[in-house]
Amino acid sequence: MKKITRKTVFVAMSGGVDSSVAAMLLRDQGYDIVGVFMRCYNLDGCAERDAEDARRVAEHLRIPFYAWDFEEEYKRRVVDYMIEGYRAGVTPNPDVMCNREIKFGIFLKKALAMGADYVATGHYVRLKERRNDLDEKTFSLWAAKDKTKDQSYFLWTLTQAQLAHCLFPIGDYLKSEVRAMARRAGLPTAEKKDSQGICFLGKIPLADFLKQYIPVRRGALVTTEGKKIGEHSGVEFYTIGQRHLGADFKFPRTGGATERKPFYVAAKKVEGNVVVIAEGSGNPALYQKSLELANVNFIHQLPDTGNRVPVFARVRYRQPLSAANLAVIKDGNYRLQFEKPQKFVAPGQSAVWYSKSGEMLGGGVIL
Repeated sequence: MKKITRKTVFVAMSGGVDSSVAAMLLRDQGYDIVGVFMRCYNLDGCAERDAEDARRVAEHLRIPFYAWDFEEEYKRRVVDYMIEGYRAGVTPNPDVMCNREIKFGIFLKKALAMGADYVATGHYVRLKERRNDLDEKTFSLWAAKDKTKDQSYFLWTLTQAQLAHCLFPIGDYLKSEVRAMARRAGLPTAEKKDSQGICFLGKIPLADFLKQYIPVRRGALVTTEGKKIGEHSGVEFYTIGQRHLGADFKFPRTGGATERKPFYVAAKKVEGNVVVIAEGSGNPALYQKSLELANVNFIHQLPDTGNRVPVFARVRYRQPLSAANLAVIKDGNYRLQFEKPQKFVAPGQSAVWYSKSGEMLGGGVIL
């Protein structure tokens, strides 16, 4: 009788319900599962609680469990990247960088070195196999079944080499279904709330954290017409679309107090330390139709130079997809031209594009 070789999967267990169910589903499918908690940079102590929750789930599932210390690497590759991005006046995306450098970087590399065939996470995204024109196996990423939880936006940097060793077990389920499975199985994390915000900060405000590394410097707060109406504490602490300004300003009123609309950051002038604000969420200053991209990655082959590729794209997480054309311009950079103006386009953030049917095709960093 031919011996059946079971595949080994190292599951990144964060201590949350999603990765807990991911591990359970793969175990029930017949894989040999190893649970791993990644100990990363953390400021409010929640990592200790999360590690204990992950350990309790592994014990419940009767699978081996490890805690790997990636704190130094996380600080250097994710936290320092974020700080330097804000220092340069852009809005970095630490979730994208964490996926590229940690989960599908050093975690994947170490897991494979220890004998893993695959790594798995609790991301809401779907992975599919297909054959190219040379009959070679390739992989594609698709939006999750649960559109309110879809996390494909944060995975645009992944390559074919990485995807060949990835599994995403919960992409075909709704969050409510994941919770229900956890409850039926009696998992210790079944009722645990989802984490919010930047994971390593916990409840610490981002601005307070950044001020430990970036000095406060007073600058002008101006209207879209160029009129100074107040001062702020530094252009580095603001992002395009930000509503809570945390600044002292007085805007000349033209009507009653009830007629004043909310203000949003419309632009930042880093060299002059100037923050431009616009009144009203529909203000034209908050929209743009065209943007340039660097560090572009395609899940499959690049389009031919000069071609305009029709796509559906978003420039912020959970923003509705919008029709656009993607074209190469120079030095490996691309231009994304939308049919309709897009709101709150922030340099440093990710623009990610999809096919009409929901396949995530690639992404890049907004310049």
